[in-house]
Amino acid sequence: MINFITWLIFGALAGWVASILTGKNRKMGALANIVIGIFGAFIGAGILNTLGIAVPQGFSLTGFLVAVGGAVALIFATRLVR
Repeated sequence: MINFITWLIFGALAGWVASILTGKNRKMGALANIVIGIFGAFIGAGILNTLGIAVPQGFSLTGFLVAVGGAVALIFATRLVR
């Protein structure tokens, strides 16, 4: 249960930072930040795997940057769809 809560916090932080970087912070709430951050982590890891770069495991600064990068990519992709 603690691990799940930690992942939620990690996702929320990554989503929040990504929303600030993209200028969407005022339009997104806490739940959207969590969802964007968690899916962004999967997207960032998928991009690195596709490029053949080793994906960091666990909680680290590199993992956080991958999650933020994936979340930024997800926010830009949703902008394109809209």
